[in-house]
Amino acid sequence: MTSRKTNLASPIYHDDDAARAHLESLLWPHGPVCPRCGVTEDRITKLGGKSTRPGVYKCKDCRKPFSVTVGTVMERSHIPLHKWVLAAHFMAASKKGMSALQLQRMMGLASYESAWFLFHRLRECPKSTTPRGPMGGEGKTVEADETYVGGKLSNMHSKKRPPRDVAMDRKHKIVTLVERDGEARSFHVASVTARTIRNVLVTNVSRKSDLRTDGSNIYLGVGAEFASHAWTDHASGEYVRPGAVHSNTAESYFAILKRGVYGSFHSISEAHMHRYLVEFDFRYSTRKWSDAERAEELLRGAKGKRLQYRQPAEATYA
Repeated sequence: MTSRKTNLASPIYHDDDAARAHLESLLWPHGPVCPRCGVTEDRITKLGGKSTRPGVYKCKDCRKPFSVTVGTVMERSHIPLHKWVLAAHFMAASKKGMSALQLQRMMGLASYESAWFLFHRLRECPKSTTPRGPMGGEGKTVEADETYVGGKLSNMHSKKRPPRDVAMDRKHKIVTLVERDGEARSFHVASVTARTIRNVLVTNVSRKSDLRTDGSNIYLGVGAEFASHAWTDHASGEYVRPGAVHSNTAESYFAILKRGVYGSFHSISEAHMHRYLVEFDFRYSTRKWSDAERAEELLRGAKGKRLQYRQPAEATYA
């Protein structure tokens, strides 16, 4: 994609009519489409009565009215459309993420709950920048690594400090796959074991790929199933070997993730960790795009998705 600069003075961030036209250009690039029966522009009429809400169309086949937000994460939202567009830009442009509390302050939203739910709806939008097939392939390298996200024992009061094994068990276990010069896929797992790692790898990475990891025993068995498997021994201070053998790309992903978790969000519940990982994966996988292009792609992903209030409480593990 070509680089484009963001102009925050643009009407799409301040005016609902301009924001609606922007969304229509993204979600309906070839004209209005009925979200219920799928008919296109020649069977659709735009309603223009004085009592009609702006941006309402009517399908001649199913006889139902609709707007550009029907069938998207924005459907039935009371938050103005220009604030949806601005929030999408903030999410796309904030390298280490933005908290819902900061979003509430910056956009003047009525409540923290509105900002929190708005961001969670937007986290449903990212789509893979490549077809959701296997990562890697012949001649390509995929790195795999795991990390633990949670508070440090040293930061806890000595009277409340649990044993180290208990503290590690309380942390979020994250497994990330990164294709060099490509996308990232992260998974919130219940435990880090050879079986879990194998399931993540064989369902997401082409067996023709070259696998690069650290020296943990959990990778040794599954590594034999790929074109090649090489690793570095972090325990002995080895982080790079000749022939570009390292897992530093995945480590750099974790650096950004942890700066976001500890700096912007401070704490993430088990039920929602997978949604935050989608957000960080999306920004990493589109790192060569401009903020404007990334925000537009985020809004395109709003189509065909709904997030209801009862859904966010559901935890998801790989």
